[in-house]
Amino acid sequence: MSISAIHEWRENNFLVSTDREKLDVPAIYQYLTRSTWAKGIDLDIVSASIDNTLSFGVYQNESQIGFARLITDYSTFAYLCDVYILEEFQGEGLGRWLIECIHKHPVFVKLRRIMLFTTTAPWLYEKLGYAPVNKENGAWAITRPDIYLK
Repeated sequence: MSISAIHEWRENNFLVSTDREKLDVPAIYQYLTRSTWAKGIDLDIVSASIDNTLSFGVYQNESQIGFARLITDYSTFAYLCDVYILEEFQGEGLGRWLIECIHKHPVFVKLRRIMLFTTTAPWLYEKLGYAPVNKENGAWAITRPDIYLK
């Protein structure tokens, strides 16, 4: 399997795709810069982060309405991040569907460990098999939440 292969899933008039050509980077940037986790992020950083990850766009017709990406070595580990569905489309099950599509991706199905850090929608991730890391000293991090605001 090629790591650059495009994978797509359709439901009603929605599409989840790994096709980088479809990604609306300015729209992703616009959302991330106002998000709670990447407030103030620079467009160049968003572009570089997309270039270096396995990205999933969510579309209604031709318009991007959601996004997620996996930072991965494509064999054993991934970090799921930057997951969002635009506010006007929330409550329709699209966030759950996006995560389900990611879980079906050929890279994802063979990974030994997938990490996620979130303060939003933990109930969604728990329903989809994620569990909090609660082993003492099992997870370590350097956290700089205001780095893009300097």
